[in-house]
Order: sequence, then C-alpha cells, then structure tokens
Amino acid sequence: MQELTSRRKFLASVGMLAAGSLFPSSAFSFGPGGKKLKVAMVGVGIRGIGFWGKRLVDNYSDILEFVGLSDINPGRLAFATEYMGVSCPTFVDFDEMLGETSPDLLIVTTMDSTHHEFIIKGLDFGCDVLTEKPLTTDEDKCQAILDAERRSDKNLIVGFNYRWSPYTTKIKELLANQTIGKITSVDFHWYLNTYHGASYFRRWHGLRQFGGTLWVHKATHHFDLLNWWLDSDPEEVFAYGALEHYGSNGPFRGENCRDCPHTGDCKFYWDITKDEHLMNLYVNNERYDGYIRDNCLFRHEINIYDKMSAQVKYANGVVANYSLTTYSPFEGWRIAFNGTDGRIEAWLDIPWLEKSDVSQAELHAREMDQSGAEEQQTRPIIVHKNWESYETLQVPFERSGHGGGDERLQDKIFRNADDPDPLKHTAGLRDGAMSILIGIAARKSIESRAPVRIAELTDLEPREKRL
Repeated sequence: MQELTSRRKFLASVGMLAAGSLFPSSAFSFGPGGKKLKVAMVGVGIRGIGFWGKRLVDNYSDILEFVGLSDINPGRLAFATEYMGVSCPTFVDFDEMLGETSPDLLIVTTMDSTHHEFIIKGLDFGCDVLTEKPLTTDEDKCQAILDAERRSDKNLIVGFNYRWSPYTTKIKELLANQTIGKITSVDFHWYLNTYHGASYFRRWHGLRQFGGTLWVHKATHHFDLLNWWLDSDPEEVFAYGALEHYGSNGPFRGENCRDCPHTGDCKFYWDITKDEHLMNLYVNNERYDGYIRDNCLFRHEINIYDKMSAQVKYANGVVANYSLTTYSPFEGWRIAFNGTDGRIEAWLDIPWLEKSDVSQAELHAREMDQSGAEEQQTRPIIVHKNWESYETLQVPFERSGHGGGDERLQDKIFRNADDPDPLKHTAGLRDGAMSILIGIAARKSIESRAPVRIAELTDLEPREKRL
C-alpha cells in the first residue's frame, strides 16, 4: 500500500511540474498493484549516471526501478550499470530499449543537440519524459518538442535545480512580497573560473552544433532563474559575443592534455589520468565512439563564444542586463534588482566580498558533491529601501548539490509531490522553452546585429505574468 501511495505521489508530481506547459496536465495511469515506477535513461555520461542515475538508485529505490539504459557507447553502458548499482538490460539501439522495456518515465541526458530526438520519441511512445537542461539547442527543435507534447497525453519535466536552493529561494520570496516595490531593471553577472569555465571548451560543449553555445547550455540556468524571479516571460533580446580567449586564440595546441608537448607551459594543463572516475567512464571507452574528454582548449574547431553580454526586455517591462565570463580568476555570481521602492543585492562566491579562501580548483567539485555532508552556512542579501538605511539578511547556504537545489528538486518530484508550492518552484515545458529561447535569441542577435523578438522563434507568445 505504501508503494502504491508513493507512486501516486510521483505521478501527481509529474502533473504539477508540467503545469508550466501550454495545457493542463493529463491524468496519469499506472500499473496494477502499485508496482514501482519503471524508469529508462538514454545517455550515460557523468550527469546521467550520477545525478539522475546513482542518486535515484540510492534514494528512491523503494518507489522506482531502472528497466533500461541506452547509449551509443557500449563501454560506458557497462560502466554505468556497475557504477549505478543496477542490473537492468542495456541498449545501443534506443528504439529497441523503448520497445522491450516500456518505461513509465524516460530520462534524457544525452548531448544537448539530440535531446529533441529522444524527448519526441518518448512522448510519442507513451512515456512521461524528464530531460536534463537545456531543453534543446535551437528554435526548430523547440517547436517540434512543443508540438509533440501537445499531441501526446504525456508530460515533460525540465530538470532545473538552481531554483530550489535556499539562497535563490529567499530572493524569490523577497521579490514576490514586493519588498522593493515594482521591479524595473536587473543587473546579473555570472563568472566561470579558469577551471570550470575551461572545462566546457575541452568537451563537446565547445562546438555550437552540439551544445548550442554556452548561451544555451550554461546560461539556460541563469535565464530560468531570471524568468522565475521576475515572474514574467522574455520579450526581446539584444546581445554581443565573441571568442577571444580559447580556441584559435591560444599560443599553442596539442591533441589532448594527456599527449600534449606543452604541459610545462600551459596554465590550463589538466591531468585526467588522476581522476579514476573519468578514466573509467570516458578514457577507457574512447575506442567505441572516439569521444575525447580532455581535448585541447585551443583546438581550431572550437566555435562558441567565451565572452557574452545581453540585454533582455521582459513582457512586464523589466529590462535585464546579463553577462557571462568563462575565464575569470574566481567562480561566482552577483545580481542586483532595482525597484520603485529600493534595491536588492545578492552574490555568491565573490572572494573580496566574502573574504573567502575556497580553492578555485576545488570549488566546482564541492558544488557538484551529492553527499550533503557539509555544515550549513549563511550568506548575505542586502535590502536597501529608498530613504532608509540598508538591511543585511543572513540566508541559509549550502555548498554541495548546486546550493542544496539538487536534493530539493528530486525530493519534490519523487517524495513530496503533495507539498504546497507557493513560490512556483516547479518547472514544465514552457519554462524550459522560455529559458533556451533567450539564449537562442542572443545567438541570433549577435549574428544579425539586431534585436530578436522571442515571439518570432516559436508559436509561444510571451506572457506578462507566468501562470
């Protein structure tokens, strides 16, 4: 009976998460006797087997079970089953997996440019689908996904985790309560350091045909936060961008870090052989698909931007100024909201503001850690009202699991579906679409040297206020 109740809660949560879609979610059916939710996953890279793989197995095996894993690389598939601790069948042929396993839920964690293919096939097959961000990489694929969910009686969830951290949640609460009146403008700046930022240029993310540029792959997180905080849809985007640091700009280049003759001169040298997990997942399986995890940052084929700036006009009149830097000496972000009655300032990991001594080399690893073992800390948010002195609020902060967002997102999906959601944390297809459409519009704006209207990209019409 407990198993049946847990599964009912999961199915209800899918409906809640899909509430951001174009239409109300459908009713969900489930197997007789309250059997565990049957989950299949396509794409067994590091994000798939970790966050959506082993973490689900470790924390939710009482209500779900993996019935199939699919990937084009059979070596990674073999390692994935061992690492995740599952005994389900594996498939190089995705269609074969769907046909043989008939999952209730399909999790998509493949290369960004292929998300649409598996999302659409899953919806058409009759699965609910949960996709890793970003939803997809261009407007045509986005429209195809919108059309697929409309003709399906199933739903799509986009895995946005940053919304769920206590720190970003406090910002949302302050804005929702109109602490500084009506918001008029926002300044939002994100800094990737020379460890984490560089990693995108080593991987497939450095090629726009695979990741859609960091406007889409990385900034989708940031644009989703903006959309959620402002409770409105983007309307128009104007942007600048350039590739000035990585790629052909480098003073030298090699085949990859392992075999590079310039290791003594390159400050970006990274020894993958010291990471047993990445060696087992990627290096030991290169012979199957040729994917190199420690590619040279300065290879000529890199064709994404490493410097980005955009102005986003929202349907409710707010104007947001956003920038993304990929080779900063520190990793962090800062934001300021200007309102009719004051200003809110917030930041994380700005060393001179926090007097922090966190190692930049370890910062990303600690953020990605899923153990939740770190002691909870606090970080400030400044609220300054017109004609008054400022107030410093100390807000709970967690380093691991994307600021504590990972655990809260998955618990909401799989455990706490019935909990109230007054701040609209849950994200559906429309949220996923609106976040990537800002990045896609920014890309197009750079190429056309003109503003790009969101309504011109798909048939979604921007709303002044999110439903």
